[in-house]
Amino acid sequence: MTSVRAPTRRAIVAGMIGAGASLAMPAAPVRAASGPPPFGTIRHQFTQVQGARPVPPVAIPALAGGALDLTSFKGKLVLVNFWATWCAACRTELPMLDRLAASGRNDLAVVAISTDRNRALVPPYVKQFKLRRLAIGFDPGGLVSRVDAAELDTPFALYGMPISFLIGVSGQVEGYMTGEADWLSAEAGQLFDYYAGGAR
Repeated sequence: MTSVRAPTRRAIVAGMIGAGASLAMPAAPVRAASGPPPFGTIRHQFTQVQGARPVPPVAIPALAGGALDLTSFKGKLVLVNFWATWCAACRTELPMLDRLAASGRNDLAVVAISTDRNRALVPPYVKQFKLRRLAIGFDPGGLVSRVDAAELDTPFALYGMPISFLIGVSGQVEGYMTGEADWLSAEAGQLFDYYAGGAR
């Protein structure tokens, strides 16, 4: 007859420590099998848009003169950020977006569109924050964006400020992110890689 040894106190304590450690370890983010990699902040997550809508061909007045047409970037990813000079979070995010625009990523264009009603506020703000590489436009009258998107046939509903929309290579809005986000992070790079590959 085989005797069964009772576990020693050391073995029991070691097992408890191991169990506690496994509970304390944060779970790795789970990537959906058919969706983009996770990207977000403590408060907000990138939200994929189902039934992506094409971007309207609208001439948006540009700070540098002339106009910006978001449909002219077809074949590239476009990160379109809506912001305002009164928005505190925009002060954090816009310089980051400017560095992203200067990063040399050839498959990505970065556009920042001011929603300020007083256009005169924008040039000194841009100078103060040394925004040199961003394509900056104006949309005070809601040419392409509205708080109540039902008033305008647009894929750019302003659910918060700031808010960024990612337009895919096909020229359709793929998703959006409210609040400021770390667009220079590895996770943001993985999100861009996913959509640059034409994945849905």
